[in-house]
This record gives sequence, C-alpha cells and structure tokens, in this order.
Amino acid sequence: MLITASTPTAPPTTRVPRLLRVVAWLSFLAETLIIGTGGAVRLTGSGLGCPTWPTCTADSLVATPEMGIHGVIEFGNRTLTGLVGILALAVVILVWRMRRTRRDLFVLALIVLGGVVAQAIVGGITVLTGLNPFIVGFHYVVSLILVCVCAAFLARLDEPGGARVRVVPAWYARLTHLTTGVLALTIAFGVLTTGAGPHSGDAAAGRNGFNAEILEHVHAWPGYALLALTVTLAVVAWRRGLSTRTWVGVLLAAEAVQILVGLYQARNGLPELAVGVHMVLAALTAAAMTVVVLRLKAPAHTETS
Repeated sequence: MLITASTPTAPPTTRVPRLLRVVAWLSFLAETLIIGTGGAVRLTGSGLGCPTWPTCTADSLVATPEMGIHGVIEFGNRTLTGLVGILALAVVILVWRMRRTRRDLFVLALIVLGGVVAQAIVGGITVLTGLNPFIVGFHYVVSLILVCVCAAFLARLDEPGGARVRVVPAWYARLTHLTTGVLALTIAFGVLTTGAGPHSGDAAAGRNGFNAEILEHVHAWPGYALLALTVTLAVVAWRRGLSTRTWVGVLLAAEAVQILVGLYQARNGLPELAVGVHMVLAALTAAAMTVVVLRLKAPAHTETS
C-alpha cells in the first residue's frame, strides 16, 4: 500500500524567520567553501604552511611574512573555520525558539555545530601528524557530511515537523538507498585515490601506499554504476510524477559534470584546479543525494490510496 501526503488536512507549517533562512544558506555555502579552501591548501602544498596548532607557529597565532604564500593559504583556511563555526552557532541560536515544534531542525543544527568543533580538532591532529593521508581523508569526509547535514536542514525548512511517511513505491525507495550506498563507495575510493596521488599537501608528507593508477580505475567503476542507477531513478520519477523528480534531475546533472571533470583530470596529469573542482562537486553531489532521500517521504498527514 502506498502512502501519499494529504495536503488539505496538513496543519500549518511553523513560520520560518527570514533571518534563519539566510543564515542557514550562508552556513551551507561556508561549509562548501571550506572544502574548496581545504583543497587549495593541499593542492598548493600549503598543508604545513602553519606547522603547529592551534597557533600558526610556536611564537605566532597568525601567519608571518617569513612563511610566504603557504602560510597565508593555510591560515586563511583556519580563519574560515571560525566563520563556519559562527554561522553554525547562529543557526542554533535562531532555531532555539522552535526547538519544541521543530525538533528535527534543532537536532540538525546541533549536529552541524558539534561537527564544526570536531573538525577543528581533527584539523589540528592532521597538522600534528604531518598530514597523515588517512586523517586528511577523514577530515574531508567529515566536511562532506556536514555539507549534507546543512542540505538536509534547508530541505526540511519549509516542511512541518513530526512523523513522515513514504510517498514513493517501496522498490523505488530501496533503489534510492542502494544508489546512496554506491555514491558513498565512489567517494570512499575517491578519497583513497587522492591519498595515493601526488597532491599530498606538502613535499614531506607521506602517501597511503596504494597504487594510484589502479585506484583511479576502481574509483571509476562505482562512479559509472552510480550514473546508471541515477538515470533509472530519474526516468521512473519523471514518468510517474514522483516527489523526487526535480532533485533526481539535479543529482544526475551533478554526476554527469563530475564524471567529465574526473575524466579530464585523469587524462591531463591531475591538474590542481580540476582536482579541487572534483572535490567540491563530490560534496554537492552528496548534498543533492541527501535531498533526494528526504523526498522519499512527506509529512505524515496522510490518506491511503
């Protein structure tokens, strides 16, 4: 039996303050931007531009002229972490009054704030371990997850809280979750591939020991499977008018661009800009996938059909 949302019987949605909407979008953009600046740190060899943590050097909180451009880039990324934290805290404060009626938004906001704090600590560990590639990869994955949580917050902002019910066929929901798993696998192999490649963040930093050329192919296999699964989801969603159709289209477009960028960088010696774009696009693709999963359900003011 398929459950469908019944709009006429749904209670009015809690009014979302305009300021909360603006700050939530800024938080999402900042979380995405810090992936880009973090990539710039690694791709320019600035990973140890500030060799200590939490200060930049043993004697200075900020980068010094003697540290050159690498110090500026690394310290700039650390400074952006502060902005990300301020925005995450602002979202928590703005959603505080809604914490009982919109517990879902409050919990998501707390996850982002806690994640930012944890990320700062992991960033420090990354520096103190000399850019260990596994910790660097974990640092990226957590940043990507925070982008997804911010996307979930934005997706739920204009919906009422409370229970939700499935509004797509069960097989379609299972296929969507399978697609999510394939996306996660693609990203995981992408992180390992980067950790084996030439962009270590510093000339003295080690690599993870895997064969980068082999991993490039292994990374591509689930990527193509992901595209095929998403095409299937998109065709079904548009033919049946499912609630996921718009965001599956966005997801499909993001994947197509991501594959093109991946092919370009693999065939052109991994140019820094292309690698950086690939990293950011992976986060945006995961964010789109998050919204697709959320669209499998709707508020539980329902009728059966």
